[in-house]
Amino acid sequence: MKNLFEMGANFGTEEEQGWSSDNKNKSTTKSSTEIKSPDKHKLYFAKEKRRGKVVTIVKPFYLDKRDLQAILKILKKKLGTGGTLKDDSLEFQGDIPEQVRKHLEALGYKFKK
Repeated sequence: MKNLFEMGANFGTEEEQGWSSDNKNKSTTKSSTEIKSPDKHKLYFAKEKRRGKVVTIVKPFYLDKRDLQAILKILKKKLGTGGTLKDDSLEFQGDIPEQVRKHLEALGYKFKK
């Protein structure tokens, strides 16, 4: 009979035991999104206030990260405003949904009614 309480005893892997520590093997909940053409998108706007200023958010985009960064760069230049890319959304400084909609529709994107 083997003594399980010896120093350095092997109790099996974490998967066999059914538990894991909090700081190991972070699970990635982000599902792999399929890449869609611009006319298949159904975008919508959201507004948030951050530090007293309004941020216009456009989401969800189903594009490769590089393509999304290229669109962000074009829109920031055309709108003359700052912006960033977060997950599957574009965020722009200011309350400018009409201008963003106009430029994205010119690129072929659709919006929810």
